[in-house]
Amino acid sequence: MLPSPKSDPSDKSGKSVVQTDYLIVGGGAAGLSLAYHLSQEPRLADKTVLLIEPEAKDQNDRTWSFWTAEPHPFEAIVAHEWHRIAFRSPGFERVIGLGPYRYQMIRGLDFYTFVRQALATNPRFTLQRGTVDELANTPTGVRARGSAGTATARFGFDSRPPAVVQNPAKHRYLLQHFVGWEVETDTDAFDPSVVEFMDFRGPQHHEARFIYVLPFGPRRALVEYTLFSETPLPKAEYEAHITDYLQHTLGLAAGQYRVIAEEAGAIPMTDHPLPARVGAHIVNLGTRGGRAKPSTGYAFRRIQAHSARLVAALAATGHLPADATGDRWQFRLFDTLLLDIMQRQGETTRDIFRQLFARNSVDRIFRFLDETTSWADNLRVMNSVAPGPFMRSIGHVLRGRPGKKRQE
Repeated sequence: MLPSPKSDPSDKSGKSVVQTDYLIVGGGAAGLSLAYHLSQEPRLADKTVLLIEPEAKDQNDRTWSFWTAEPHPFEAIVAHEWHRIAFRSPGFERVIGLGPYRYQMIRGLDFYTFVRQALATNPRFTLQRGTVDELANTPTGVRARGSAGTATARFGFDSRPPAVVQNPAKHRYLLQHFVGWEVETDTDAFDPSVVEFMDFRGPQHHEARFIYVLPFGPRRALVEYTLFSETPLPKAEYEAHITDYLQHTLGLAAGQYRVIAEEAGAIPMTDHPLPARVGAHIVNLGTRGGRAKPSTGYAFRRIQAHSARLVAALAATGHLPADATGDRWQFRLFDTLLLDIMQRQGETTRDIFRQLFARNSVDRIFRFLDETTSWADNLRVMNSVAPGPFMRSIGHVLRGRPGKKRQE
């Protein structure tokens, strides 16, 4: 346990009230990222930070993959890096060099350990195990109550999972869900220099379904079956598709590979409003603050950009930024349109991505997905795909109701 911020024994329950400058609720990717960025800012060297997390975070519970063209604070813990990706669909396949970009993977446990070790040497930071049941604005800051007691702070940062009351008559609600096997093979089966970014050659079943492969060597890789839909599948169905890929696409017999690890997940993908701020003193982080991109599920680099933006404003002005995220409205519209297409006619997603990769440079695609393209490049991207599905979705957006799923 790190040294505690100062306490004031004024809670009605008799427990002391912890006072701190910044309170971070949740010690996953978003909470730890913000804590790390705060710890690296010398202009905030006099500020205390309390981070409350209910779990030990001592397991490798997830991995994050992302592309980047710039150095970042976590280069030392990048587990693997690739410089080429492959896109495959019926009638079109391309292996693409990434130019200035690198596709990287970071394991969750490596990230948790790296950040906690950095914070452990800083007496301004306290990591506390517990839950926060209530986080509220006060006239001068925030107050949190939960299993760990009561804490007050000048600003609060909330990375708990969002509590969304769905309104399917107005918004779109999908999941990006997957099961992955880390496999070892008896013979060389993978190209360790190429990520199989999207392999759409399998049946789509009126949904967007693809195989995703991160190769760690010629005989070891993570093979995932991923799809975008409203509900997860039975586990056996994911596994059947992975088995089919290993045996029929890669030509491996049943006894020629072994599953050495498994992972599974479901990432919410929605255009439901996820507020960046709650009142004057609370900022939402991570998924709660809309940092998982609605149309792709990628979140790690968006979380880092968000953390850097918050810390820069606090260091320069002592206040939160007026615009907490810097998100641009046109990209929210693009996400909504693609979600609408996925929801009503998901198999069309394969054609959209095929057109994107056939008619645009990877640099333009990545900048578009990173939401850094100009208006001119946005027009080029939109003109590279068939307009029909998007025009129908624009109609749904203008009418204020999502499109209905295509029936068999």
